[in-house]
Amino acid sequence: MSPIQQIILDKLKELPPEKQGEVLDFIESLQPQTREDRPTLRGIWAGVEEITEEDIAEAQREMWGNFSRAIE
Repeated sequence: MSPIQQIILDKLKELPPEKQGEVLDFIESLQPQTREDRPTLRGIWAGVEEITEEDIAEAQREMWGNFSRAIE
């Protein structure tokens, strides 16, 4: 084990379990995703029955509603 690995392990052992879980989540976020790990469009849209033009217009208003005021 390298010195840095030992330091990380020692510090990890001092953390409460919920913080150890956060460290694990962070480490996993640093690892590159494989093609199988990436969500598919089919998975992202699962359970969505229909998106209307009004749904899209509402989302655009929410995202861009204050845009012009923000740059003035």
